[in-house]
Amino acid sequence: MKKILKSSIIGIGISVAIFVLIGIVFDFRFGGTFLMKDHSFTKMAFGCIFVGIGFGAPSAIYENDAISYPLQVIFHLGIGFAVLMIISFAVGWIPAGFGIGGMIGYVAADLAIVLLIWYCFYRHYKKEADEINRKILEKTGQTE
Repeated sequence: MKKILKSSIIGIGISVAIFVLIGIVFDFRFGGTFLMKDHSFTKMAFGCIFVGIGFGAPSAIYENDAISYPLQVIFHLGIGFAVLMIISFAVGWIPAGFGIGGMIGYVAADLAIVLLIWYCFYRHYKKEADEINRKILEKTGQTE
């Protein structure tokens, strides 16, 4: 339970950071006149928090060694991306006004961002594991 809470908090932090950065980019793009029109900031902020939980909580699956790593990744990213899509439709992030092309572009961009973030975490934890393994080998006098 502690792991799920910690993962959720990290997920919320990442989600909020991305939300704010995208808001800043759009505000600059529209010359400081970026308005949310029909979508309230509060609704979007809560959506962002739920997206963070949607990606953070399922990451606890990586603690279960009984499930293969590829299945863990599919489980984690599948749940997270499903939550992201549901929230995106609910709060109006998917630009339905731009037609099917805009919607596909949005989904593709989201998928690319999700995979990039996952890959960065993967590299971080792989590097950390490699360093731990190297130290173990040094302490036991073994070589790689």
